[in-house]
Order: sequence, then C-alpha cells, then structure tokens
Amino acid sequence: MVQDAKSTLIIIIIAVLMAFIFTFTNGFQDASAIAATFIASKSTSPRKGIIFVAFFAFLGAMLGGTAVAFTISELFTTDSGITTVYVMAVGLLSATAWNLITWKFGLPSSSTHGLIGGLTGSAVAAAGIGSVYWGFSELILPPHELTGFTKIIFFLVISVIIGIVGSYLLQKTASFMLRNSKRTVNKSIIRLNWIAVALMSFSNGSNDSQKELGIIALVLFSAGEMAVLDVPLWARIICAVLLGLGTLSGGWRIMKTLGDRIFKLHPLHSFDSQLSSGISVALSTSLGAPVSSTHIISTSIIGVGAAENPKKVKWSTGRDIVIAKIMTIPVTMVISGTIYHFISYLTGI
Repeated sequence: MVQDAKSTLIIIIIAVLMAFIFTFTNGFQDASAIAATFIASKSTSPRKGIIFVAFFAFLGAMLGGTAVAFTISELFTTDSGITTVYVMAVGLLSATAWNLITWKFGLPSSSTHGLIGGLTGSAVAAAGIGSVYWGFSELILPPHELTGFTKIIFFLVISVIIGIVGSYLLQKTASFMLRNSKRTVNKSIIRLNWIAVALMSFSNGSNDSQKELGIIALVLFSAGEMAVLDVPLWARIICAVLLGLGTLSGGWRIMKTLGDRIFKLHPLHSFDSQLSSGISVALSTSLGAPVSSTHIISTSIIGVGAAENPKKVKWSTGRDIVIAKIMTIPVTMVISGTIYHFISYLTGI
C-alpha cells in the first residue's frame, strides 16, 4: 500500500512538472509569435518588445480567470483517477515534444493544437473513444449546444477566421483613411501598436496559462489531492512566471519566420494584425475556448499582406503554416497514443 501511494505521488509530481515544462515551451511558441510583428515592423527594439510581451503575458496568466481551464478539465473522463493522471502526463509529454520539434525548424506550430491532440490521443489509448467528451450529440440534438471537443475545434477554426478577416478589413480601412497622410503618422501608429500588443499579450497569457492550469487542477482532483475541482494559486503563479520566461528565452526562430518570411511588415500592418488577433483571443477566452494565438497571429499577417499587396505575400510560408496546423492534432494524437501504450506495457496500468 505504501509503495502504491509512493508511485501515485511520483506520477502526480511528474504530471504537474510536465504541465510546467509545457507552459515554458508554450511561451516561446505562442507569446514569441506575438512579439514577431511588433519587432519586425520596427515599432520597438527586440529587447524592449520581448520584455513588454512577456510582462503582459504574465499579467494575463495571473488575472485572466478560469473559464478555459474548466473547459480543458471537463474534456476527459476515465474510470480510474490514477489513469487520468497518466493520461495528462503523456498528453503533455507529446505536446511538449511537438513544441520543441517545430521550434527547432522555426515553424510557428500551435501549442494548443498539440496539447488537445496529445491529451485526446492518450485518453483514447487509455480508456477508448468514450473517455473523451466529444459533444457531438449536444450539438446535433436540441438545444444544439457547443460543448466538449466540438466546442474546442469550432473555436480553433473560427478564431483564426476572425483574425484573418479582421486584419484584412482593418488594413483596407486604415489604408484608405491614411492614404494622404505624411510619414510622420507612423509615430502615432507605433504608440497605438504598444496598446494593441498589450491587449494581445494579456489575452494570450490568459488563454495559454489556463490550459495548463486546467490540467493541473484535474490531476490533483483525480488523485484525491483536492476535494473540489479548482485552480490552486501556487500553480497560477508558477505558470505565469514560466510563460513569461519562455517568452524571454526561446522564440527567436519563430519570430524570424513570422516577422520576415510571410510579408514585409510596417507599423500599420503590425497594429492591424495585433488588434484583430487580440480581439479574437479575448473573445474566445471569455467564452472558455482554448485557441491558438500562433495561428491567429500568423494568419492575420497573411490577412494584412493580402489587403496591402497579395503579390508580396510569401504564400509558400503560409502554406507550410496551414499544413502544420492541420497535421498537429492527428500527429500528436498518434504520438501520445503510442507513448501511452508503451508506458502501459511497462507499468501494467
């Protein structure tokens, strides 16, 4: 019995540590994507831009609420509490691996897609298809509600559409309104850019951190360490710090891809991209939907580029980003499912 309790404690610690490691990698994936347009548009220096984004991502993680966290924590149901802990740990491991692989190649993949795919794959491997709250019947049958996995996929798609369409329309409108302006107007646009980046960074910090916080809450609740499903303050503080540190330390490859390889950005482009993306993420967060800031930002850059001059958009880079977006969930599902079966064979869970 003592040995079982010790083994359970070890896997709980591993699962929580994996959540923290994933939060750090999430910082240099998603938050670094935010800094890309800000810096590439010459609105700020790289050092100031990164620190500014990291600070507001930290604030978002601390003050951003719990709606997204509970969406994540209520997505999976397994019969055994310890099985749930294993599912979370393996899902986080595969998502973290995917973050590191895509970062290595400078590809702005989605941490959110990787996390959802990793958790879903390990849950199905552990307890079958019924262990995932898909939400299909709730959508098809009255009262036609968006819940579970269906809600997540819907907002992953619709948030990107809002980002790209919003940035396109903003760019068209702003270009028309400023068509006779002098170059000195850029000074005002740069000031506005700081506000738009603050909105986007705060919204991203709130949305991103809640995914890991929901997992930590579910791990502790499933293992009997908490009487009710809730987010501990200590976990929120650690996730906020790690998200900020991740932004500061590792995202230069991704920033180069988004800042240089899709469309040559100026301050107005950055403002339109950040504002439309920030609104999209903030709305999704308020509705409890985990979304991909990386893909919202990257497609919003395509939106402003298409509005400015479609011929100057590097569509091949955009194609690679879309391919990565489509591949991420199924690939991480396969990775996590394979890892779970391997661990299950070794441990007998």
